[in-house]
This record gives sequence, C-alpha cells and structure tokens, in this order.
Amino acid sequence: MMRLTKKLLFGIEAVLDIAYNAGSRPVQAAAITKRQGIPKRYLEQVLQALVRAGILAGQRGPKGGYRLAKEAAEISVADIVRIVRTIEVAPDPLDGAPASALGHQIVRPIWHDLQNQQMMALEGLTLAELVGRARKLGVELET
Repeated sequence: MMRLTKKLLFGIEAVLDIAYNAGSRPVQAAAITKRQGIPKRYLEQVLQALVRAGILAGQRGPKGGYRLAKEAAEISVADIVRIVRTIEVAPDPLDGAPASALGHQIVRPIWHDLQNQQMMALEGLTLAELVGRARKLGVELET
C-alpha cells in the first residue's frame, strides 16, 4: 500500500488550504504554515514541485503566494500524490529489493494491486469535493 509520509500529508493539506482559503489574493506560504502547522522546510519544496507540475501557480513579491493553476474540480488528490511522491527521497521497499519467488510472484503483486486501488480511489476525489466537505463541517475560513 501507499505509504503516508509527512511530505505527502503536508502536500495534500497545503493544496486543500489554498483551495479552501483562496480569495482575490494568492495564499502566502507563511499563512499555510501558520494554519496547518506545516514546517516551512517541507512546505516550500512541496509547493515548488506542485507549481512545476501545473497544479499551483506561484506569484512572487510581497503580496505574492500560491493559487490553484486550474479549477478545484479538475485537480484530484491522486494528482497531488503523484507529484509529491516524485520528490520524496525514501525508496519504495517494493522496488528492486531482493525477494523470493513467492515474494515476487504472490506477495508483491498484492501490494501493487492495493496501491492501484488506492490511486483509483484518490483519482475520483477532487479538491472541490474536499472543499465541500470542509464547508459542510463548518471549518473556519481564514480572513
């Protein structure tokens, strides 16, 4: 199954924060750090990767920050997961590690299938849906 790492969790939370708190101005990284408690060292690296991938758009300057590069309904959680996983340094234990024939032919395929199922579920979950959940639960907006 897919490992939930700090970087992955922080990446999803940061993009959701941007989608949820988006207004007429971009959302600043410092505001995300304050609201979500995400360490700056993780946040900047993740945000830049998401900008390069076209999920976010960055704006420089004192009133700069980040906004979604496309509509929230067009961005799936799987999109974010794929980008963040490319910048993680920990190797996937399923890739290239030695294993027996049973491991390669039986056990590892089970985990690959589970990962594929997880990604398919995340593919069907958009930022717009997560924003809707937050509104329904009354999560307070930053003003």
